[in-house]
Amino acid sequence: MLHTFDLLVIGDANPDVILGPLDAPLAFSQREQLVSGGTLTLGGSAAIVACGAARLGLRVAFAGRVGDDDAGRYIRDTLAAHGVDTQGLHLDPERSTPLTVILTRDQDRAIVTAPGTLAATTAQDIPPRLLAATRHVHAASYFLLPQLAKALPEVLRTAHEHGATTSLDTNDDPSGSWDAPGLDAVLPHVDYLLPNAAEAQRLAGLEVPDAPKAAEMLATRGPVTAVKMGAEGALCHDGTRLLTADGIRVQPVDAVGAGDSFDAGFIAGMLAHFPLTEALQLAAVCGALSTRAPGGTSAQPTWDDVRPHLTRNGYSLA
Repeated sequence: MLHTFDLLVIGDANPDVILGPLDAPLAFSQREQLVSGGTLTLGGSAAIVACGAARLGLRVAFAGRVGDDDAGRYIRDTLAAHGVDTQGLHLDPERSTPLTVILTRDQDRAIVTAPGTLAATTAQDIPPRLLAATRHVHAASYFLLPQLAKALPEVLRTAHEHGATTSLDTNDDPSGSWDAPGLDAVLPHVDYLLPNAAEAQRLAGLEVPDAPKAAEMLATRGPVTAVKMGAEGALCHDGTRLLTADGIRVQPVDAVGAGDSFDAGFIAGMLAHFPLTEALQLAAVCGALSTRAPGGTSAQPTWDDVRPHLTRNGYSLA
């Protein structure tokens, strides 16, 4: 089957305003606090994945919904500037574009989002021609897109029927409920599940952190599960075996979007027919290198950036 695109990403896109680092707790009562840095950049897990994959040379399309406003046009133009096809980006004339403010402190961050069009995003925002024209479909921010989440099993099933593979990064659940019944309907249609360690624990229903156990439990529900472990690297369970990849040393500036760059690297590796261990290694490298500059997209690596950090069959690819 001929495909126009390597990857279709569906989900969220919004401007990120990143401020920090805070040197004290956030103050109210109309107190003004100064920080050393501020960045306006492209945000949203799905949008960052799309840009990271395009940076690695994949032919990428995006489908989702933003407002027909200045912020929405910023999203459209910025995705296009990164080489992402935006024919599937719906500009809603009645609702505003989502907005996110990220406040950083030490190695942690607080994220405040006005959801805007997220709650109104549905399967109708995904053009059938794009589902039929791509090698892989990635869905992001499951819990932020309730209408799309309900339709996601059918969307991913259709992608499979057209010969595509699929992946899902649920990201965090702001409600804290981690609705298992909804996920039970989705996971049989997901080839690769891509949570971080905290998300994997909650998705697996574990009371205490245990990333290898969480990955194993989630893999028994259908998808190969790759878990992001930050500076420690990553691990993956394919239903029968546990695989690991070490992290690499970088001087981190900003970890916003690092998990999404990990997703882009993993997808690129699988589409390049890398063995699972090597795709995991590529993903961990992409996530680490993305932290070298503020924002989720400004330091996303190219193949030339990642190649010195990769090995294949024991030999460096540099």
